This record gives sequence, C-alpha cells and structure tokens, in this order.
Amino acid sequence: MKTLLLFVVFTLGLSASPWEANFENAKKIAKEKNQLILLNFSGSDWCIPCIRMHKEIFTDAGFLKMAEQNLVLVNADFPRNKKNQLPVEIKKQNEALADQYNPGGRFPYTVLLNAEGKVVKTWEGLPDETPTQFAATLKQICDANH
Repeated sequence: MKTLLLFVVFTLGLSASPWEANFENAKKIAKEKNQLILLNFSGSDWCIPCIRMHKEIFTDAGFLKMAEQNLVLVNADFPRNKKNQLPVEIKKQNEALADQYNPGGRFPYTVLLNAEGKVVKTWEGLPDETPTQFAATLKQICDANH
C-alpha cells in the first residue's frame, strides 16, 4: 500500500511538473528554445536514491525555476511493479534511451544532452549536492553551452 501511495504521489508530481514524456518532442523543444535536455533514468517504485532525487531535487522550487528557463526535462522510468507499468510506447522509448545513454543500467543516472542528443555531462547516483547547488551547476553548464 505504501508503494502504491508513493507511486501515485510520484506520478502526480511528475505530471504536474514540466517533464516531457516524448524524447523526440523534447529534442524539438530544446532546439526551438535553445535549451539543453536533462534525461534522468529512474526506478520510481524500487530505487530509493531515485525516489529521493525526485523528491528532494526535482521538486525543489529553485531547481524547477532554473529548469523552466534552461532545460527540457525527460524521465526514463523503469518501474518494476506490475501495477506501475508504463504504456508500451513509453516503455520502448525508455529502453532505447537506456541502450543509447545508460547501457550500464545505473540508477539513478542523469545525462545532460544538447538538442541533437549529444552528451554534455553525466551524473551517476544521487548528486552529492544540495538542490540549490545542483541547480547552480546545471545553470552554469547551460550558460556555457548557449
């Protein structure tokens, strides 16, 4: 029951935030707005550091404000519970993204990409920074890539 509640809260949090579900659309938006793409690989119903990252960093007001102006956010989620499975097309997209950007299957794993999908920077695991520091690091990289 706790897992279901956590997943519902997590899913509602993602849908209420600026996360783009379609990677091709994210690349198009990034190109139009001259922004970078932050691609996060997570296991929303089993990976504790992933859950913490979304709860502590990706819902932080400062992070969200910075992201709105500089990033297109994409979450490649890999839930394990049957009841939390994603639509087939999203599941296939996430698997293709993992093959390309996360072949080691690390979670959480965050990749900063340009609009063409070229890797700018990666983070393995939960960043060892506060949400404010992480947002500032990302902002600095975004500014350097414009």
